[in-house]
Amino acid sequence: MGIFKSLPAFGGWVQQWYLQRQYSDNLVARSDDGKIAPWLAESWTISDDKKVYTFEIKPNVKFTDGTALDAQAIADNINGWLSNDPDLRNPTAAPYLSDSFESAKAIAPQRLQVTLKTPFQPLLNVFAQSSQGILSPSALKRALAVNCENPVGSGPFIVDKWRHGREVTFRRNPDYNSAPATAKHQGPAYVDGISWKFLPDQTVRYGSLITGETDAIYDIPAIAWKDANSRFGILRHITGGTPLRLALYAARPPFDDVLVRKAFAYSTDRKAAVDTSFLGSLPFEGNGALSQSSPEYLHELGRAYTYDIRQANQLLDRAGWTERNRNGIRVKNGNSLTVRISYSNAFLKPDGEQALQVIQQQARVAGFDVRLQPTNPADFFAGRNLGPDDYEIVLLYWVAPGAEIFRISWKPDQNGEPNRFNPSRFQDSALWEVIQRAEQDFSSAERAGLYQQAERKIVDEAPVIGFTVLDVTLATSPNLKDVWLDHGSVGEPVFYDAHFDERK
Repeated sequence: MGIFKSLPAFGGWVQQWYLQRQYSDNLVARSDDGKIAPWLAESWTISDDKKVYTFEIKPNVKFTDGTALDAQAIADNINGWLSNDPDLRNPTAAPYLSDSFESAKAIAPQRLQVTLKTPFQPLLNVFAQSSQGILSPSALKRALAVNCENPVGSGPFIVDKWRHGREVTFRRNPDYNSAPATAKHQGPAYVDGISWKFLPDQTVRYGSLITGETDAIYDIPAIAWKDANSRFGILRHITGGTPLRLALYAARPPFDDVLVRKAFAYSTDRKAAVDTSFLGSLPFEGNGALSQSSPEYLHELGRAYTYDIRQANQLLDRAGWTERNRNGIRVKNGNSLTVRISYSNAFLKPDGEQALQVIQQQARVAGFDVRLQPTNPADFFAGRNLGPDDYEIVLLYWVAPGAEIFRISWKPDQNGEPNRFNPSRFQDSALWEVIQRAEQDFSSAERAGLYQQAERKIVDEAPVIGFTVLDVTLATSPNLKDVWLDHGSVGEPVFYDAHFDERK
């Protein structure tokens, strides 16, 4: 089964959350220092056994279709996320919460109770991500396609029109009264609306900022990085969770052998490839387990598997790949050491393909025959080049505030059902046991220690190898003020506080 083959036709990726952040509110917010802050919930309590959360919901809030945003509306959302209804199930919340969630119910008009079967410390972090924005239950009764076209939230902006592949327009919600405690003001937004244009070419996008056609752009081209820093406001967030990494298929040859996995890592000077290709605009990340902005990140693991061609050759010899064909590719039992890398520009910036080409040439010196398999986003999400026999490496990431992402990445297959979010297919019961212990530990120091134990094991076993960080970067015109990135979540751009300074 391909990684994405069982996803619904109407889905999305983290960049979709950037838009959702403008039109929906969350149950709670997460501040830059990692503390949970009020949003739709003004306050909350947690039972002694850590299984029952009781939230006091902000009064007098409505969705933009007029539906009351009360405890029942939020309960309907949460129960839908964890249901089997494809129109309601949340493909981000479900992998986090399906094992621990029991129920969500309104025990009073403005009081919500969420009950768990087992403690799950990252629960509030999950609730704070924009993918868990609360939507109108009335609107959710429509078909999934309609909800994707015209979602209804309670946020500072209202989705006005979506011109597929071209633009989403938002208009200001004049009745907005439910901003999070992390915002810079309360009440309606300052700007009248947002015209969110899709300009796939980075150079065209940057040019539109220079000419004044746009006020902010996402994803600055590497070649323009220095120029942008000298001319515009720059906002940057290194996302938590996993970095953009190479996931090695560990369930069959050649990467079922940890020696070969490590050999591939040592055979490539990934840092040089990234630094050269991105012209210093995007940092290299050597820790394949966890992004450097995650609280549990171990800095020494960022230096794992530095380039060492001698070590790579020794490991391959130990693994039995001692012969080479006339092209210099290693051979074992008549099989060539072939590695197909599947990737899509949905995840990889244009300069990243150049970095992969450098890695392709570097690994050949050690005897790997690396073949690149670029796939357009539509085909990639449909599962092309992602079946169990289609690749040896796939380039992917998954954002999160921190190491709670390990549940999604490393949960073992259950009852014959594969974990489709684990493209390396690496299965380790001891690793999973440590991850579960961390999730149920409410002591910050002890939980971090357990996650770091898991982090070390992942890096040591090398089912994933670091490549680059994933960043959210905006360049803004000099007169656009108070745009911010939600560092407490996954870096979603926030235009709620934005305003223009007309002073010359």
